[in-house]
Amino acid sequence: MTSARDVPTPHGPADFERVLPQGGESAAAVFEEERRGLLNTAQAVLHEMPTIVPVLVLALAIAVFSAIVGGRFFHPFNLSLILQQVTIIAIVGTAQTLVILTAGVDLSVGAIMVLSSVVMGRLAVLDGVPVVIAFPIGMLVGTACGFVNGVLVTKLKLPPFIVTLGTWSIFSALNLLYSHNETIRQQEVEEAAPFLQWLGTAFKFWGARLTYGSILMILIAALMWYVLQRTAYGRHVYATGNDPDAARLAGVKTDRTLISVYTLAGLICAVASWAVIGRIGAISALSGGTANLDSITAVVIGGTSLFGGRGSIIGTLVGALIVGVFRNGLALGGADALWQEFAVGVLIILAVAIDQWIRKVGA
Repeated sequence: MTSARDVPTPHGPADFERVLPQGGESAAAVFEEERRGLLNTAQAVLHEMPTIVPVLVLALAIAVFSAIVGGRFFHPFNLSLILQQVTIIAIVGTAQTLVILTAGVDLSVGAIMVLSSVVMGRLAVLDGVPVVIAFPIGMLVGTACGFVNGVLVTKLKLPPFIVTLGTWSIFSALNLLYSHNETIRQQEVEEAAPFLQWLGTAFKFWGARLTYGSILMILIAALMWYVLQRTAYGRHVYATGNDPDAARLAGVKTDRTLISVYTLAGLICAVASWAVIGRIGAISALSGGTANLDSITAVVIGGTSLFGGRGSIIGTLVGALIVGVFRNGLALGGADALWQEFAVGVLIILAVAIDQWIRKVGA
């Protein structure tokens, strides 16, 4: 009988080959191939449906906070409050999504929104211009600002980050110059132009307190989703962001597409300015100062790639809701406001990391 001490001890590669059972290396190779196959499959699924991850994150956040906070979180009034809190971010985020899908970024969306609100507000309230004229002028101002961004990006061939960083300062300066840094009080707006506050009007629905601004947010998201997913224009937007040279060779007029995207984004920001007036009641040159960064946060957390060509409006809406749920849940749980911002920062980093993983795992 052979004892344990008689079994040879492997000292080198040749000895290991004799000790290991035959087929060990092939089994490891098969396992590695299966593992890479699963990763590639996951990458392909997430690439085609980028909203899967944010939807799962939103569902998990709702489950966690409902367990921690209890029934208060699922109260219809609290849920409608979250919807109201993310209305402005989601509308501006819709505009930001259009730009980021083309592999750009618009840092001036907040300034465009505020400038449009100040123009339509001062014309209607202080200058006595009928609201049927002042309101379209405000919409036109936002549209014109977006058009300027698009022209500078396409005709001067400048990076969108630099262009919109510059126009952010220009639009903000024009805003302060025109408004004299004055705030038009809620009572003045209510007396002279109540239509500007209409989106802030609330109505009850199954115990919830919804506003027309939240309804408008959903309608804008649905409309832009249809445009991007069901029209030739939407395919041109994705193609321009994915590979502008290939899109140009395929017959897509990329410069015209980019100008139209920035112009449409400016118009949506002008609509957001109407929602801002309804939300706060007053007209202030200092309102919405963080809208540009908040919109990028919603877009990134919603699964839209910063490299362009991949993402969706629905994902941005979900991303805005994730931010709203985290802030609301932490507030109900008694957490300090600093931890709310900390949580949002972690979400941004995780979202970008997931996007990088999706892009590299199939390489």
